[in-house]
Amino acid sequence: MNRLRKIFTLDSLIVPLVAILLGLIVGAIVMLLGGYNPFEAYAALIKRVVGNPYDFGETIRQITPLIFTGLAVAFAFRSGMFNIGADGQVLIGMTAATSVSLSMSGVSSSIVVPVAVIAGGVAGGLWAAIAGYLKAKRGINEVITTIMLNWTALYLSNYVIRHFFLLKGQNRSEDIGASAALTFLSGIFNNARVHWGIVIALLAALFFYVYLWKTKQGYEMRAVGFNQNAAEYAGMNVGRNVVKAMFISGVFAGLAGTFEVLGVFHYQSVFAASPGYGFDGIAVALLGMNHPFGVVLAAILYGVLTYGSAGMSFAAGVPPELIKIIIGSIIFFIAAQGIVRFVLKPFYLKRKKEKVL
Repeated sequence: MNRLRKIFTLDSLIVPLVAILLGLIVGAIVMLLGGYNPFEAYAALIKRVVGNPYDFGETIRQITPLIFTGLAVAFAFRSGMFNIGADGQVLIGMTAATSVSLSMSGVSSSIVVPVAVIAGGVAGGLWAAIAGYLKAKRGINEVITTIMLNWTALYLSNYVIRHFFLLKGQNRSEDIGASAALTFLSGIFNNARVHWGIVIALLAALFFYVYLWKTKQGYEMRAVGFNQNAAEYAGMNVGRNVVKAMFISGVFAGLAGTFEVLGVFHYQSVFAASPGYGFDGIAVALLGMNHPFGVVLAAILYGVLTYGSAGMSFAAGVPPELIKIIIGSIIFFIAAQGIVRFVLKPFYLKRKKEKVL
């Protein structure tokens, strides 16, 4: 119980919850200004998510890549870096998993699936490690390199699919086949695309927490994130920790792409533009305040709002773009915590007076 209290302090719980509430209120005000009923809209959103097993399963499917990419961004941030390249790492993970699955067509699933998952994760990690290496050895800002690597990953993945695995007459790869497909309790959720990635994502969040807060290597990474000069003075290898942190961050993002191919689509498209998974991950990491368990909760909120927006659109006639306004408002209040604390100030003062009495 004491450990849980340390992880989830009263302030760390109340501030995000109030930020979410304020974001929902802003969304309701915008709906009223647009002539929509916010109560009807939010009711339609909830019904869309939990109204039947299929939609509930699809919501879980929507949440899964958000957890992975949120963890990727949060892990890098905790280590003192801003990984804007999660989107490219997702694509590289996708491409590696697709290439392995199609190259091993006909091989037993007990071999293909683990190899494809490992390949996707490692490929994403190595792609991110390029930015880590350039920062460690050349001092190049990782924001610049990861943005450039996003575009490189997009065109590289499209090249690989077009020239080696393209389905004739289609703008996508061949199907990976049943031996490489990952399904999980799809029968219970009326054939929703729920897959084993959700289990791996939760285990990844647990790994994130244990590694950073319970191991020596994690302590070094956090120390480098707080102050690189002080960490170097203390005898820590800053460059090695930078590359390692980016590699682990990239593994998380690469797994997001891997499970999208193996568990959801079972093929890889030739993308005209970046799919956006990594940029959603930045929002999730900010919402989760860069804590692994916070990221999981933020991904659930983001996934519910995103998938439920269709219910708002069809049942209440509310444009789905309004969900982006709500999410943006929540992120704003999370970032501008001074505003949230100003709102909470009367409650804190009342609590102090009660303690004094």
